[in-house]
Order: sequence, then C-alpha cells, then structure tokens
Amino acid sequence: MLSQTLQDFPLLILDGALATELERRGCDLRDALWSARVLLDNPELIRAVHHDYFAAGADVATTASYQASYEGFARRGLSAEQATACLQLSVQLAREARDAFWAANPQLHGVRPRPLVAASVGPFGAMRADGSEYVGHYGVDDATLRDFHRPRLAALLAAGPDVLACETLPCLQEARVLAELLRAEFPQAQAWVSFSCRDGAHTCQGEPLAEAVAALADCPQVVAVGVNCTAPGFIPELVAAARAASDKPVLVYPNAGETYDPVHKCWHGCADPQAFAEAARLWHAQGARLIGGCCRTTPEDIRALAAWARPVVTN
Repeated sequence: MLSQTLQDFPLLILDGALATELERRGCDLRDALWSARVLLDNPELIRAVHHDYFAAGADVATTASYQASYEGFARRGLSAEQATACLQLSVQLAREARDAFWAANPQLHGVRPRPLVAASVGPFGAMRADGSEYVGHYGVDDATLRDFHRPRLAALLAAGPDVLACETLPCLQEARVLAELLRAEFPQAQAWVSFSCRDGAHTCQGEPLAEAVAALADCPQVVAVGVNCTAPGFIPELVAAARAASDKPVLVYPNAGETYDPVHKCWHGCADPQAFAEAARLWHAQGARLIGGCCRTTPEDIRALAAWARPVVTN
C-alpha cells in the first residue's frame, strides 16, 4: 500500500508518460481510446514499457487505463464484460512487469521500495475525448460523475493494484465525487488525487488549488494529493499551495516542458531530461514526496531524476 511505503521512504519516484513511449515504439494513438487502444492491439508492449520505467528507477507504474472506460469501449463495440477485462488487463500488465523486474533484481531488495502499481483513473473529460479534461466545466451533476466512475473503480480494484491514481482532474467537483465514492463504497482502497492546473495557483477549471486540496483533507482513503499534466514552471507555486492546505504527502508529475497545440494535436519545443531532473530536485526540496513525469516525459527523464533521487530514497 502507498501509505506504508511513504512511511518507510522519504521520496518515491513515479514513472513517466506511457503514451509518449508507446508512440516512440511505433504505436499510432490517434484514437479516442488513446493509449487504452494498445490494450486491444499490443498489450505486450505496455508490459515492456512498464518494465523499462522500473529499470530506469521508477518506484511506481501507472496503468494504461487513463482513457479506458465502459463508454469508450462500448463505442468500439466491446461488451461490458470485455471492457472489464481490458481495465483489469491494464493492472495485470503492470503487476507482471513489476514482479518480473523485482524477481530479476534481488540486489535492489531493501535498497529500493518494492515497486507499486497505480491504477490510473482518468477524468470524465478523457472519456469524452474532446479536450474537456483540460478545462473542466463538464455541465453534468454529481450523480453522472458517480455513475461514470463507480464501475471503473470496482473493475480496477478487483485486479489488485496497490493504489488508485485519480489523475488529471480539472475540477474540484470530480475530486469530491471520487472521494465520496471511496469513502462510501470502497473503504479499503487507497488513492492519490492529482489535479491538472492552468497556472501556479488554479485548477484547469479555475478553483484555487489550495481549496481543492483542502477539500480532501477528511478523506482517509486519499493518501496523497498533488498536480500532474501541468507545465513544470508552475510546479513550485503549486507545491507550496498544496503543502499549505494539507498535511497529506504531495505528489507532482508535470509535463516535460513542451507546449501542446490542441488544434493540430501536436507538441512544440524540446525537452531536456537533465533540466527536468534539476527542476525535480527543487520540487523535492520544497516538499514534494512523490515525483515523476506526465506528457512527453520518457524513461530518460526518470533515469536522470533517479540519478540524484535514489540516494534520498535509500537514506
């Protein structure tokens, strides 16, 4: 469980982008299912990417379920049973990669934490595949969000992840719904909740991050809070806001630093693993305890991060 690992280690290294690495290895993700498409087409490649992130130094693998939903799979013609199998396969692949890596590297036992599997719970907007995950303002009520998330949570948890990664949430409404579901229906589960932010103080929908983080303070199932899928330049202010608003461990896994063009669906700029790793050192100094990467980050970024972070993890 994540809470126990955080008691034993002062810093956990998260993985980087899954979709970016799948694309680098030849996958065409121009699809409403995005990386979840590879669960159908080439699941072995997902397992390989998870393994390579562990080898690069990641202590946590995040599953390929971000864009996976019953609604999305139904549009592809899959039954509810087939969709459940895909969701659970995403966890199985990460667990298999973790177990194989750990068994092959006994010299790491006691030096690094046994890696964890985080089941990705993407936002309602990701299912729409219309960019609303980056702005919020869904225009739906809490019951709609509950009905969307409930079966996904149940399916993912049945596959045995160590933690749920409720990530890239653009708004407080969705975070509150997820926290209520965890408290009422999945009391044994642990989760982290991570918001996407538009600047150094606000979620993508516009609420103060401090307000959003504080709203989760009384949910014991939420064991860490933070920010992902956000420009790295905003992270120092956001870490400060999260730490001031909550006693929960803070996690950050921003994008690599490139700029996304939603019209042409492409990235501009260039990323630098060493610069990313140096920025991550600052985020840790400011209080972040779980650090990794989101869009456009790669195993090279995680390897550079681990080069300085591993002594922190092991001492």
